[in-house]
Amino acid sequence: MNRFSLAVSRAIARITESALGPYQAAVVRIGFSATWLLFLLRELPHRQELYGPDGPWSWDLAEQLIAGNGAFTALMWSDGRFWFELVYGLAVLSSALLLLGWRTRTMSVLFMVGVLSLQNRSIFMGDGGDNVLHLMCIYLVFTRCGQVWSLDARRARARGERVPDRVGPVLWVVLGLVLIAATGAGRLFEGDPFVPTLLWAVWLSLGVWWAVGRPARTDQPRILLDVVTNIVHNGALLVIMAEACLIYATAGWYKIQGSRWQDGTAVYYPLHLDYFSPWPGLADTLSASSTMVLLITYGTVAVQVAFPFTLFNRRVKNVLLAAMMTEHAVIAVVLGLPFFSLAMIAADAVFLPTPFLRRLGGWAARARGRLTAGRGRTTLPQPRAPESAEGAEGAEETHVGFTA
Repeated sequence: MNRFSLAVSRAIARITESALGPYQAAVVRIGFSATWLLFLLRELPHRQELYGPDGPWSWDLAEQLIAGNGAFTALMWSDGRFWFELVYGLAVLSSALLLLGWRTRTMSVLFMVGVLSLQNRSIFMGDGGDNVLHLMCIYLVFTRCGQVWSLDARRARARGERVPDRVGPVLWVVLGLVLIAATGAGRLFEGDPFVPTLLWAVWLSLGVWWAVGRPARTDQPRILLDVVTNIVHNGALLVIMAEACLIYATAGWYKIQGSRWQDGTAVYYPLHLDYFSPWPGLADTLSASSTMVLLITYGTVAVQVAFPFTLFNRRVKNVLLAAMMTEHAVIAVVLGLPFFSLAMIAADAVFLPTPFLRRLGGWAARARGRLTAGRGRTTLPQPRAPESAEGAEGAEETHVGFTA
């Protein structure tokens, strides 16, 4: 009984004392924000047709759909072109700032607003990766995804947590005025109340966090908030893992029921669809061998079904994780689905081992150091006066003696 109680107390302490998986949360943040940013930039010339007033999915159709499902989208607050350009620009800006890790708590909320606003405006503009991004943008709001590999972490190391923050309160006041205006106009709570309630809850919690973070006689309120935030972060990270496992398990078990997957020919058909053949020669090469098609078909099903059961074995899990990431990279090139593959790779990244991520961060830091090493200028010392040469030599000998 004592061993059980000790194990439970250690588990509770581990969950409450720190935010687990800081590197995994950071790479998930970087992966999904980069995926959405690249998609928005690629579709920048076609944004009016995809999500704007010039699209085939008209304002009236979107209004009828949202009236039925209650989905949140800020684009339905106005049908003007200026409002659309503003929302699209804010989506691009929030994605870029979240990628860099600047004010990650606030940017994660704005990132979610941008994703939901555009995707819920035109629900048919996606390739499967949009569904993953749709869910993960909500989960990211609950994580502390800026503890490493972010401008926030760099600022905390350079300035310290006790330095007064002036940008945060200004940003908080501006966003609060926007929430008040949207709520007062009756736009915010038009549909399902989950997202609007979440926006208000996050805004209020950020205000409480800033107020508690100010110098006080005791640190107990800050410790309590840290505990609550760590619990929420760890729960959200667990949900992200469960979501990734559910995606693969569902896809794998549905594939097993298909006759084309059972006879080993399922991979052959998408390789010969014009819509999914950006490189017809490469697709023909892969499908030329029936044995290769059979192995890829059965291997895909086996990996997807088995992956959730391999999480308890680190080595097997890492092997299957590398296989799935490689598979998505091949899908991005062969089938022309880069953003679907990037979204799935970003979801898979939550299972990457911490030593590998630290090593990857070290490689990136050394590469950045090499790129910036040649930019600095070396300052040459001034020529030494003849009369001070003897004294300088004595000082140099003393310095060498101490450093030795």
